[in-house]
Amino acid sequence: MISFSKQLSFRWSDLDPNFHVRHSAYYDFGAQHRIEILEGLGLSIKVLQAQHFGPILFREECIFRKEIKLSDKITMQTKISKMKPDASRWSIVHEFLNDQNAICAVITVDGAWMDTKLRKIANPTPEIAIEAISLFPKSEEFITL
Repeated sequence: MISFSKQLSFRWSDLDPNFHVRHSAYYDFGAQHRIEILEGLGLSIKVLQAQHFGPILFREECIFRKEIKLSDKITMQTKISKMKPDASRWSIVHEFLNDQNAICAVITVDGAWMDTKLRKIANPTPEIAIEAISLFPKSEEFITL
């Protein structure tokens, strides 16, 4: 099975006045990882622009369990937790794990695909989109919508 994991590197600008990772930085790391994964699966920005479609989010939520500090060694794992059979709607989960494998935070995003010409939600027409989203590893709680 493909694994989408990434070792995170924190910058001073990722911290808040309490000297731990600021809440909005978690969302930035999740968004960056999703784009890197799609790019690695063939859905580059050029392909998205040429095909006039892209991912859109309806909900993004983070549950914070343990604080993360500048020097912490954190791995983010990304999985799909829900998906319609035609890959038109999906939920992706990002887990932030420390070096003891304890969950520090979990981001969940619910999304779909948008036709960027019509500016409306649309089913993914290029087969590459369906294939790419189907390659995401599934979470243990995965459900078909």
